[in-house]
Amino acid sequence: MSEERPASDAREEEQARATDADAWATACAEDLAAEKDRRRTEYGPPPGSAAEELKKLVDTVADKLSGLQSPLLGGLAGPAAQQVVRQVVQQAKAAVEPVIERNPDVFDHLAAAGGELLAAYRSAVQGQERRWTARTADDVTREGRGGPDDPGEGTGPGERIDLD
Repeated sequence: MSEERPASDAREEEQARATDADAWATACAEDLAAEKDRRRTEYGPPPGSAAEELKKLVDTVADKLSGLQSPLLGGLAGPAAQQVVRQVVQQAKAAVEPVIERNPDVFDHLAAAGGELLAAYRSAVQGQERRWTARTADDVTREGRGGPDDPGEGTGPGERIDLD
């Protein structure tokens, strides 16, 4: 037969388990915070969202354009030219910033989609490069190119080109 434990023992055991779980969660949170601090120290602050980064880019480009001395402004020179550039930059910022602020998630999705497109392109290019470089001289000769009478026409990557 099984022994029944008093209710107080069961409660104490449950509290001990909850305390252990809390201690584990606390230790994990401390470890994570320490790792984030270490990475921030080693690599600098992490990049912000795509919207924040785009806003920084717009500000940086605006600052650079405002400081340029451009001969493209026709007869305007000196302070008048800089004033025109500042005005155009401010109009562009006024048009772009509200769009960024209203739709920050859109820019995160666009950044993710751009990353996926880059990965797909890289995969396609690497696959093609492997096919080009995997061809041997025997493959080229068997196809009727690369032999002693071959003028070198129709050759491509990975194939022998006769320069004589």
